[in-house]
Amino acid sequence: MEILYRSTRTEGSAVTASQAILQGLADDGGLFVPERIPALDVSLGRLAQMDYRQTAYEVMKLFLTDFTREELTACIESAYDSKFDTEEIAPIREADGVFYLELFHGATIAFKDMALSILPHLMITAARKNRMQEEIVILTATSGDTGKAALAGFAGVKGTKIIVFYPKNGVSPIQEKQMVTQKGDNTLVVGIHGNFDDAQTGVKKIFSDQALREEMARKGFRFSSANSINIGRLVPQICYYVYGYARLLAQGKIAEGEQIDVTVPTGNFGNILAAYYAKQMGLPIRRLICASNENKVLYDFFRTGTYDRNREFVLTQSPSMDILISSNLERMIYHIAGDDPRVNRDLMEQLNSRGAYGITPQMREGLRDFCGFYASEEETSAEIRRLYETCGYVMDTHTAVASAAYRKFWNQARESGDEPCKKALIVSTASPFKFTRSVMKALDPKYDAMGDFELADELSALSGVKVPKAIEEIRSAPVVHDRQCDVADMKHVVRDFLHL
Repeated sequence: MEILYRSTRTEGSAVTASQAILQGLADDGGLFVPERIPALDVSLGRLAQMDYRQTAYEVMKLFLTDFTREELTACIESAYDSKFDTEEIAPIREADGVFYLELFHGATIAFKDMALSILPHLMITAARKNRMQEEIVILTATSGDTGKAALAGFAGVKGTKIIVFYPKNGVSPIQEKQMVTQKGDNTLVVGIHGNFDDAQTGVKKIFSDQALREEMARKGFRFSSANSINIGRLVPQICYYVYGYARLLAQGKIAEGEQIDVTVPTGNFGNILAAYYAKQMGLPIRRLICASNENKVLYDFFRTGTYDRNREFVLTQSPSMDILISSNLERMIYHIAGDDPRVNRDLMEQLNSRGAYGITPQMREGLRDFCGFYASEEETSAEIRRLYETCGYVMDTHTAVASAAYRKFWNQARESGDEPCKKALIVSTASPFKFTRSVMKALDPKYDAMGDFELADELSALSGVKVPKAIEEIRSAPVVHDRQCDVADMKHVVRDFLHL
C-alpha cells in the first residue's frame, strides 16, 4: 500500500516519497511525515539471515513506495559499498555487558554516513522520476558530522550543488579539517559567526524565502536539504535499528521477540526518532533512552513536558549534540498531538516567538516509550576512561554521553523496581578518531600537549585500531574552503555562490 507524506503544519495535499525527498522541507516550513507507519512484513527470524543491504531494502521499500524494486535496490547497492571498512556495514561490539552498534565505519567515520551515503542516489532517482529539470541545491547546517558526510555524498554529483554552513568555533578540529578540505566544484563550506542553532535557523529562513525560491526557479535551481529534516535522511536511519536487533538475534544474544532497551546520543532528535519509528514498525524495543550532554534541553523536556531553549548555549566535547532547537522533535510533537497540524503549528509558533512551549498531559502520555538522561562533561570523560580501563574499548565523546546516560537509566530503573531489559543496545555515532583530543585527554591529561594527528597515532597504538582512511586523507590536505560570514549574511553567500 502506498505511503504518502504530509506537512506537520498544515492540512495540505499529500505528496509521494520521491516528492518529499526532493522538496526537503514543506512549503509551509513544516516537516514531511508519513501518513502512517508501516509494519515490518518479514519476520525477525528472516531478517536475522539478511545482510545490511537486504535489511535496508526490506525497511525502505515500506516507506519509499513510489520507488520501484530496481530503483531502490540500485540506490542501496551504490550506497553501501566498499566505502565502508567492515563487511557488516554496522558491526556490534560487546563491552561491559552492553552492546554498542557502531555506525561510524563509512567514509567520514560518523553515523551520518549511514543515511547520507544513500541520499544523493535517492534524490537523483527522485528527480528523474518526477521529470525535474532544475539543478538541485543542497542547503545544510551542520553541528559537525552532517556537513562532511553530505559533502562526501554530493561532491561531483551531476545536477547538484551543495552549500554547508557550520559554527566556526563549534566543531572539533578534525571535523573542521574534514569539511574545509573537501574538493569539488559544486561544493561550498562556510563557517558562520554563531552556533549551530543560528546556522539551522538561518537555513530554514532561506528555505522559506518565497522570493528567493522564485528567483532560483527562473535561473534553473531548486533547494533541497541533506539535514535529517529531509525524510530521505530519516528513513535510512530506521534500517540500522532493525539490522542491529536482527544481528543480536542471529548471534544468539537475544531470543526472537525479546525486548531490548535502546540508548541514543541525541541533539537534533532525528536518530532517536528513527528508533521510535522502528519500534512502531514492530521492532521489540521497550525503552528509548534519550541521552543529552550539558545542553540538556531534551532531558528537561522529557522530565517536565516543557521545551525551553531560553538557556545558556554550552560548547562541549560532544559538539554534534550542542543543539538547543531539536528540529526533528517537531515530527514527534505532531504524532503525539494526534497528527493534528494545527496543534503542532501553534506550539512551533510559540517556540519561535517565546523560545518555549508546553505540551498537555495527554500528549506526554504519548511519550511513555521515552526517558531522558544526561551526562556532564566530567561524567563523559569518566565514562571513556572507565570503559577503556574495564575492557579496553575506546569510544568517542558522543557515545560516552549515551553510555553514561544508560548507566544512570539502569541504576534508576533497578532502584524503582522497574527492571530494565536484560539486553541493551547503545548507538555509537562516531569514531573516537574524530575527537582524538577529548578522548585521549579523558584517558590521561598528558595527551593534551600533543598535536591532533599525533594523538590519532597514539590512539591507534593504544587501541590496536588502524588510523581510519578519513583521518589519513586530511593530514596534509590543503584547505579549499576558508569563507566565513555573519548569520545575517547567509542568504547573500547563497546568492553569490549561485550567481543570482
